Amino acid sequence: MSAEIEARIKDLGITLPQAAAPAANYVPYVISGSHLYISGQLPMESGKIGVTGHLGKDVDVATGQRAAELCAINILAQAKSALGGDLGRIARIVKINGFVASVPEFVEQHLVINGASNLLVNILGDAGVHARAAVGMASLPFNAAVEIDAVIEIA
Repeated sequence: MSAEIEARIKDLGITLPQAAAPAANYVPYVISGSHLYISGQLPMESGKIGVTGHLGKDVDVATGQRAAELCAINILAQAKSALGGDLGRIARIVKINGFVASVPEFVEQHLVINGASNLLVNILGDAGVHARAAVGMASLPFNAAVEIDAVIEIA
């Protein structure tokens, strides 16, 4: 299964980055029993925040979806690190929580977080189907447009 997941990642033209180190007093992930909890991931790309700003002001939905995709890529990078390089141990993405920096009038957070949801399903198949929340926020760390955390069931 791990080789199949890696092939899907490659077919999508994605290279998983090194898992990002925490930016404050927390750990990037915790394994408890059969669950892997991934701390909030920002839309990091090439070592910096790839998409900054607020949806409904200076970021459009398509760019917000790209930010959510980057967050999902970073979630998978953290999972790969936590699981000793074996993404095949992912039994299911249980839930993601998507936080979207947006102006009060913006009401399409759910469309933004689809960027992450779609990518996880495209890479993991049925194991990528998950429950989720998509929440508007006044601001996020480092002016990131999106932040997403995840709960993953592991084998």
